[in-house]
Amino acid sequence: MVSTMAHSPAVLGGYLQLSKAMRRAKLDRKTSELISIAVQAQQGCGLCFESHVAAARSLGVPEHEVELASQGASSDPAVAAIIKLALQVYREPTSITDEQIEQLRQLGYGEREIADVVGVVSLNILTGAFNLVAGLTPGDHS
Repeated sequence: MVSTMAHSPAVLGGYLQLSKAMRRAKLDRKTSELISIAVQAQQGCGLCFESHVAAARSLGVPEHEVELASQGASSDPAVAAIIKLALQVYREPTSITDEQIEQLRQLGYGEREIADVVGVVSLNILTGAFNLVAGLTPGDHS
């Protein structure tokens, strides 16, 4: 993906900067991967989806949680709520309510984690859309 992305220095630079910035996210890595799985299940980038499933498995995420995330859910109410937010950011950010944000706070998420969701979704939109437009699929090593 990165070598293909290099055809546009602007896109490559933006991707690298956002990717680097998201490594400083406060949102835990397992939750970020579950969000990514949920978003990619919607967006349809097989390459991204497989990559995030592999990353979640390597972090010890149980298989049933990977499956639930691909359906936009989780058995953990706090994770389910943050995945729901992520899918709304992806599909319809105007549907997010103040009450929903307050519920996330009550579930233990701070402003930074909530903001991190927007970054995780944005990175997924960029990589997924790029791969789909470029025709990159699982198994491609170009």
